[in-house]
Amino acid sequence: MLMQKTIEVKSREELAIMRVAGGIVADILVLLKGMVRPGMTTGEIDQVAREELKKRNAKPAFLNYHGFPGVICVSINSEIVHGIPSDKRSLKDGDIVGLDFGSIVEGWYGDSAITVPIGTISPEAERLIRVTRESLEKGLAAVKGGGRVGDIGFAVQSHAEAAGYTVVREFVGHGIGRALHEEPPIPNYGKPGTGARLRTGMTIAIEPMVNMGGPEVATLGDGWTAVTKDGKLSAHFEHTVAVTDAGFEILTLPSAMTHRQPRAI
Repeated sequence: MLMQKTIEVKSREELAIMRVAGGIVADILVLLKGMVRPGMTTGEIDQVAREELKKRNAKPAFLNYHGFPGVICVSINSEIVHGIPSDKRSLKDGDIVGLDFGSIVEGWYGDSAITVPIGTISPEAERLIRVTRESLEKGLAAVKGGGRVGDIGFAVQSHAEAAGYTVVREFVGHGIGRALHEEPPIPNYGKPGTGARLRTGMTIAIEPMVNMGGPEVATLGDGWTAVTKDGKLSAHFEHTVAVTDAGFEILTLPSAMTHRQPRAI
């Protein structure tokens, strides 16, 4: 007999803490977006993220997670996700860089990602970033209590593929709360009306990873960095959201929009 996996529903108080964790992630990503530039190393990005988490009395969600050595994932050009920060690698004019980042506040997680241009990028790269961001927005618009996970994946996939791109299938979004990855998985592909049912109070991370070429993925020798198999560009956006009766609430918004402050750790 198959056991059904538990999907947690969060209380109002728990959601309040997740807003703080998500706000911290959003604030630091905004800071990093304004800071990254040609010549900056990915190790410097990681160091800034570490320092900013400490200032905000938050813990890093990614550091040592299954052995990951950084606070933030920095993925450049054909790297899809899980790029390891390094003081030996510098950003170059024309690069696109995925910044995937998470925090922990009082045991609760926030997780978000953006892709940003470095210097002047090509029109093709600009379009990829725009469509990937729009794919996230389409996925968000499919969220509501009583809906299905497949509705989200279908919305993401339909928009990306209509633009001539593909979605990554090896990596998916996920439930989130007291753990970084909880039930249910949130694929970036699917059929409407299928998959786990969305319930008010569920918290999920929706994260389209969209490739300019094929969907195939390879992993580099470091055991972490996932790249497009054909070497073409990839972009990544993510928000943590709570399911509501009417739709969704984004939890990874700037903390200026929340009032509760995390206690010191």
